[in-house]
Amino acid sequence: MMRKAYILILCGLLMTAATISAQETLRSKQPDLQTTEFFDPTKEKEKAPYQFSTDWRVEAGYVQWEERTLDTTSVYQHGLRAGATVDLNLPYNFSIQTGALATLTYGLNDQHWRSLDAENAQVEMLNHNIVQLQLTIPVRAYYKITLWKELRLFFFAGPQLQLGLTNYDIIDNQTSSLTTEWLEQNNIPTTKYERYMAKEVYRTNIQFGLGGGLEWDRYRLQAGYDFGLNNLQRTSIVPNQKLQEWGWMLTFAYKL
Repeated sequence: MMRKAYILILCGLLMTAATISAQETLRSKQPDLQTTEFFDPTKEKEKAPYQFSTDWRVEAGYVQWEERTLDTTSVYQHGLRAGATVDLNLPYNFSIQTGALATLTYGLNDQHWRSLDAENAQVEMLNHNIVQLQLTIPVRAYYKITLWKELRLFFFAGPQLQLGLTNYDIIDNQTSSLTTEWLEQNNIPTTKYERYMAKEVYRTNIQFGLGGGLEWDRYRLQAGYDFGLNNLQRTSIVPNQKLQEWGWMLTFAYKL
């Protein structure tokens, strides 16, 4: 009887130990509700902030300016533009561009005068050769559309500021001595002079431009037209004379 009792007690202890061990194993495999993160459909996913970037470019190309007056008289100037720009890239394919570009232009204008020489009653001329150097600072808004792979179509619009550095009028005087004397008496230049120093035109020119182009990888080809907004005429022999500078450009740019 005593042996059976010992056996029963031993079996009971073993069964109790096995039950406790199984409970500990099961408890160790269950997740800790206080430390485990569960999916919460009401919690909004945090979006990473947009990372702004900049693109630096060198740019060069052709420009043609047109000096317009109220009587529709135009003087065309042809030249070159070169400099550097930087694009601040914004969300949704937008960007803002600024930079500094030097613009050198040359124009020819023939001014006709009737001769004051009675023995030579014909039209005489003053040939004006305009050489102008400007610093151009654009502020453009760009929008890009991807066409295929890295080929993009873009449009731009915005103002640009032009600061006149030099503006020479190199005059070839082909008038008679009597006509030259009359021109000088009326303060009309007959020799080379600097137009800014002579206070003939203002140095500051504000324009508003529109344009577009194509971009492939690092290369950009663009064209645009700029409308003159302010009056450049400072002094003139013609009363209420108004002078504006309009023009178009075609440039090529390379991203560094």
